[in-house]
Amino acid sequence: MKKNLNTLVALTVATVAIGLVAGCSSASPQTPTAASTTTNASGSATPVSISTSYDNTAELAKKFPIVNATPIKGQLGEKIENRLLNGFENWNRGFDAWKAWGDILYVPESIYNVHGARLTLPEYQRAMNATLSKTAIAMGNFNNMVVNDNWAAIRYDITTTVSGKSMPGSVMEFVQFKDFGAGQGVRVVEGWGGPKDDSFAGMSSFQTDAEKQAQQQALADVVSYKIPATSNLEKKYPVKNPTTDNSANAKAMKDAVLEDFDAWNQGYDAWAKEASGFYTAGAELAASDGTTQTLDQYTAAAKAAGQTSKVQKVYFENLLVSGDWVAIHYRTTTENLSTQEKTAGDSMQFFHFVKDGDSMKVDKSWTK
Repeated sequence: MKKNLNTLVALTVATVAIGLVAGCSSASPQTPTAASTTTNASGSATPVSISTSYDNTAELAKKFPIVNATPIKGQLGEKIENRLLNGFENWNRGFDAWKAWGDILYVPESIYNVHGARLTLPEYQRAMNATLSKTAIAMGNFNNMVVNDNWAAIRYDITTTVSGKSMPGSVMEFVQFKDFGAGQGVRVVEGWGGPKDDSFAGMSSFQTDAEKQAQQQALADVVSYKIPATSNLEKKYPVKNPTTDNSANAKAMKDAVLEDFDAWNQGYDAWAKEASGFYTAGAELAASDGTTQTLDQYTAAAKAAGQTSKVQKVYFENLLVSGDWVAIHYRTTTENLSTQEKTAGDSMQFFHFVKDGDSMKVDKSWTK
């Protein structure tokens, strides 16, 4: 365990933040209450105040406004919105409240994928407890909450303080929910916090050997995946976890994403030629490192990267649409052109669309 702790200290700011909204606990399901307990230094139980009500959405929405609000549809969607807002509220009440919140939000079978590592709830709890014991986190703007059917994609800012040094960061998460009915309510089935990155090895150290083997096989399956030979882009790039998007604008935005996917896979020249059809002339494109690029800068960076590696966009885990926003999580393969070694990865993106002539185009995007 000492090795695991040392590894986690070096994790990225984004990794530290994963699951802050969701919380972590391995407790069994229970009826939501307004208070849980924790054990103080003397060993006696003390109450922990946490927010669990489904009736405080309007109040919390004023306290934690969504910077880029989009429609929340249906009773399940409203409950998911409430659970996410309560997550912000409980984190800002301190670590004990955040931990107790996990008793409300998770079931024992819940899974959380932390930067590519698929963790069971007890593993996830150990990983986050080890990390958070060495950091202080302040929640920032809640930039997006894209809810579609039983799925949510969220993007929010954080400030992490380690050894007195504060660092800004941002987090993207995709979360699947389920309503377990009276006495349990809406809870997380599985979540994805950030794509696979340099933190993967550290997070994987919490897995069992069998889980590590299964994880590697899953990555190998992505590498060996064959993109279907069809002109039907919905079949060529399937969405593993499909959701409903019936409006004309939703279809136009989804089609634009699929066309950009396909153009990318045809090579740099084909993609660059079509990029002006996907992005507006003044598009602002935020990269993983927090910098913002123009379209010309982005295409130049893609061309430079393509000299050493070939990235293919394979299929979608999620493609969520709400209002004029699209959130996607997709699998990729990267081939090193010098060694011909191919590895599997994934990316998360949030797109904001605007009407541009007869088309829907992206004027802002964020990528992890």
